[in-house]
Amino acid sequence: MRARGLGKRFGKLQAVDGVDLTVPRASVYGFLGPNGSGKSTTIRMLCGLLLPTAGDIEVLGLDIPQQAEELRKRIGYMTQKFSLYEDLTVRENLEFLATVQGLSRTARKARIDELLVAYNLADRARQLAGTMSGGQKQRLALAGATVHKPELLFLDEPTSAVDPESRRDFWEKLFDLADAGTTILVSTHYMDEAERCHRIAILDAGRLVADGTPAELTAALAGQTVGVIAREPRKAQAALHGTEGVISVAQVGNELRVLTTPATGVAGRLQTLLRGKGIEAEVRAIDPNLEDVFVSATHPGIT
Repeated sequence: MRARGLGKRFGKLQAVDGVDLTVPRASVYGFLGPNGSGKSTTIRMLCGLLLPTAGDIEVLGLDIPQQAEELRKRIGYMTQKFSLYEDLTVRENLEFLATVQGLSRTARKARIDELLVAYNLADRARQLAGTMSGGQKQRLALAGATVHKPELLFLDEPTSAVDPESRRDFWEKLFDLADAGTTILVSTHYMDEAERCHRIAILDAGRLVADGTPAELTAALAGQTVGVIAREPRKAQAALHGTEGVISVAQVGNELRVLTTPATGVAGRLQTLLRGKGIEAEVRAIDPNLEDVFVSATHPGIT
């Protein structure tokens, strides 16, 4: 999948602005960004559901939106909200989707039986979808999105309403699909999920502000993250807020995690600053994580 100069305007609002993306085949590509950053709008343009205002899109060798109809036969799409029929059973939902996708009667039965086993739904085939738990609905929705064995799968915040165990199981299914050759584009708010992706992109205010593997993006922040252990962490946090070069200060347990702009000797400078305010603290450099990457990318130039 490839997009260049992708843009979308709604009246005076520039929702997506000059986004360039390249998504390798058979990879899990993560999409991160604050609410309103343009993630869902971008996904809808990439799968041909929304006309772009500017830019070029090529998906699976097809020009989008010109060949959107051809693309729809080759992709799957799963939204944040459960969108299947709650008054139909699990099997009936899958039968309906398989029929819509043009599977023959024989192929439908074989594929649905396969999906029921693969997504641990065989014992719930006759259960009404509306009576299922959040995690079960999520598995059904993913089974429905892949009933026709799509080459490309779009997932728009698919795990926002399920428990951690269900999220973990869901991601195992995604990697099974990727190993089988499916390309997956998934938007998420969860940093632990982003760390699982082969590559991630971060959008902010409609613009692409970071793109790379999790390891590449965290390595780029080397030397900008500091841990502070103080007897009075809230007092130390207040002292650090607003300090030149400090992007963010967050308390994690009894320790403060400080993200700074690029500079040398950051730990020593912050320790001196705290000591000057009568606060004794242990200050040391720590490894950056994806949350630091996200904050740095979406809050540039903060001091």
